[in-house]
Amino acid sequence: MNRTDRLYALVEELRAAAPRSLTVAALATRFEVNTRTVQRDLQALMEAGVPVRATPGRGGGWSIDPEMTLPPIRFTAAEASALTVALAAADASAPYAGAARTAAQKIAASMTGPSSVAAQELAARIVTLPSPAGSAVRAAVEQALTTNSVLRLSYIDAAGRESDRVVEPAGLLTADGRWYLIAWCRTRQAGRGFRLDRITAAAPADERAQPHDLTRLLLGSAAAGAVRPAALASLTHPPGKREAPPR
Repeated sequence: MNRTDRLYALVEELRAAAPRSLTVAALATRFEVNTRTVQRDLQALMEAGVPVRATPGRGGGWSIDPEMTLPPIRFTAAEASALTVALAAADASAPYAGAARTAAQKIAASMTGPSSVAAQELAARIVTLPSPAGSAVRAAVEQALTTNSVLRLSYIDAAGRESDRVVEPAGLLTADGRWYLIAWCRTRQAGRGFRLDRITAAAPADERAQPHDLTRLLLGSAAAGAVRPAALASLTHPPGKREAPPR
């Protein structure tokens, strides 16, 4: 069994035993490897964001939260390849790039059979030229959107003018490979779009933002015709839930 298959099997073994813990020694015997290898594999799963945890002391061991993990996913080879390409296209400077990376690792760990092979083979044939990540700004924008907080930022517009703004985030717009924060700008008292790579500094304020309709803020702008990506339809309207009728 290669390491990728063993990592997946470790997750499934812990899922099957949950909520009980399994010792490193028991896992080593199960997979016919030494305890050091199992310890290293479990550490790799933790670093990848898989919710495994160690309980010290007598009767302790390793366990996993089954509600925070994925069961085996039966992707077709084409679906696995499409997912691989989509993840490769997610630039490091894109919002939530870090969370996307750990989510991808969890999905990869849950794939089996031909889909897993197809994803691995295609991933080995994709390269990218890295771009500046702007991690501090990106993290501040992510936090403001997630917590619905007011955001203070410094911004350089297309003409090179720099200004300080206080904004209330409404959402994100992606166009031509670039990302924009759409927000109500308190400084300008109007809806504005801020290209993420032009934000030089950002910090969430300790203040809740007022809710703003993303579509309404885009009215009258070059992005007025923006639509929600079709790939996100299943997330915005999950199966079994109907959209509320307009009033």
